[in-house]
Amino acid sequence: MEKQFKGFSGNQLKIFAITAMLMDHLASTIWPGYDNKMWWLLGIHFIGRLAAPTMWFMIAEGYQYTRNFKKYLLRLLVFSVLAHFAYNFCFGISFVPFRNSVLNQTSVIWALFCAAVALYVYDDEKRSFPLKEWQKTLLLMGLCILAFPSDWSCFPVLCTLHIYQNRGNLKKQVLGMMAYMSMYVFVWCLCIDVVYGLLQFGIIIVWPFMYFYNGTRGKAKWMKWFFYVFYVGHLVLCGILRLLLHGNVSTIIGG
Repeated sequence: MEKQFKGFSGNQLKIFAITAMLMDHLASTIWPGYDNKMWWLLGIHFIGRLAAPTMWFMIAEGYQYTRNFKKYLLRLLVFSVLAHFAYNFCFGISFVPFRNSVLNQTSVIWALFCAAVALYVYDDEKRSFPLKEWQKTLLLMGLCILAFPSDWSCFPVLCTLHIYQNRGNLKKQVLGMMAYMSMYVFVWCLCIDVVYGLLQFGIIIVWPFMYFYNGTRGKAKWMKWFFYVFYVGHLVLCGILRLLLHGNVSTIIGG
């Protein structure tokens, strides 16, 4: 008897995300810059757009189901520090922030940490102390500013919060992300490259993956650590490859 498809677990979504991320980062390492004439390279980067929104979605889910938010937050913070050095080494960016740019100064893990804090600020039920609406607004704005210099800028905070606010409404979750992404695309088109800017709308490919998410974590409990270890490890390996292929040069905006 054939097994019926029961949807994707959270662990499976993470596997899809890190596979797309690995393809994207390898492409940036081997063919640095923003060459928009190679359709197959654009195709790889398009697939890579799956990684970020999956991370945002899983942060919202992880926050909802975690039994110990403090440990969850600490894990994100510790790996954001480790990932900072791995990310900057990978792409040839100074370890000292803002030496050459205000963009891409650290990894997306820092922005995910800020996103998790934003969920806690927003959530009146889990928070052990009251906050007025204006206090929430100021704190959320502050978290967006803190996340701004990281990979994907402040959009992990905005999109993760939007996903959480609209749990159970997939259409609103995805269209909201696309609306936020239009601002990101505008900056890309204006300051970097139009083709690569429009490519950022590729995050919409997360829609079917979110649709088929079955709400379970998956049986492999070690996956919560594997994702972080893999993230740091693959960046280090890509950094070594960068040095071997191109020498000590920056391969993305921000170096």
